[in-house]
Order: sequence, then structure tokens, then C-alpha cells
Amino acid sequence: MAVQNDMTADFLRSAYGGESMAHMRYLIWGEMAGKEGFANVKRLFEAIAYSEWAHANNHFRELGERKGGADVSAGAVFGAGKTVDNLQGAIDGELHEVNQMYPVFLEAARFQNEKGAERAFSYALEAEKIHAKLFKEAQDQVRQGRDMDLGAVHICPVCGYTGVGEAPDVCPICSANKDKFRIFA
Repeated sequence: MAVQNDMTADFLRSAYGGESMAHMRYLIWGEMAGKEGFANVKRLFEAIAYSEWAHANNHFRELGERKGGADVSAGAVFGAGKTVDNLQGAIDGELHEVNQMYPVFLEAARFQNEKGAERAFSYALEAEKIHAKLFKEAQDQVRQGRDMDLGAVHICPVCGYTGVGEAPDVCPICSANKDKFRIFA
């Protein structure tokens, strides 16, 4: 069943656009980090890019059969610099989603009783909190000229949950089994 309310549909399109751009931006910034000698930061960018794909996929699916074009307004950081600067762009983008975008989109979906959109926005919001923290940890190390110490990164393809080290048996956000997780090692 497709989303019923125009406002929630617009928010899903906007979130889809933002997550799609974040996915590509993180792949590009990851390549740059690798060239600067930050192999683990590159891997972090690649893993989180996959998480952003999961969010975009959820938003796209919730639109269901709603067809037609749309101008998508999505906040995005453009440009590329040194890895430390790209990490700041990632932090800023994640914090925008955590503090501004997803809380508003989530409340609108709740108000309009759009359960699927509510779930998609909630999943993304919780994962973005983790992303901001991980990007900050990476930036702290890069500022000191060091690559971050990073174990295996596991991403839940259902909700985008991002963890480091040993994967939990069940996703703490959506309860998917760990055998579904994609591992970036």
C-alpha cells in the first residue's frame, strides 16, 4: 500500500534524495580518505554509505505505487576537501538529519497515521545518531594524523543499524537476525 498523504509522500521523497546523495558522497569521500592513507576511514565511509542505501531503499519502497515526478529538496553538503574536512561535512549532515529533518518527518508521519513511513523515518533517525558518533571518532583520529582504529563494521540492510566489532545476535533497531548483516572488514 502506498503512502496516502501528500505531505508524508513529499517527506519520503526528500529523505530519499538526501540519503541517495549521502550514499554517493560517502563513497566519493571514502575514496579520497583511502588516497590520503586512511584505509579504515575509507572503510567506515563505505559501510555507512551502505547504511544510507538501506534508508533510501526504505523511503522509496514506502512511496509504493505513487508515480510522478517531484522536485526533491534535500539538505546536502557539497564539495570535497581533505578527509578531516569531509568528515566534518559528514558530521554536519548526520546531525542535521538527527536534530532537524527526521524528527519533523517522523512526527508528520505519526500525525498522518502513515505507519510505514513512520517506521522508515524512525529506523533512519536511530542509525544516523550512530553515524554522527562514528564520524566524530574518525575525525578526532584524523586530526592527529592517524587512521582510526576500527574493527569490523556491520550494517543491517533492513534499517541501516551500524555497529563496530562483534555483531549483536539481533539488530537493536529492527530486530533483524545478524545473519542478514553486511560486514565491512
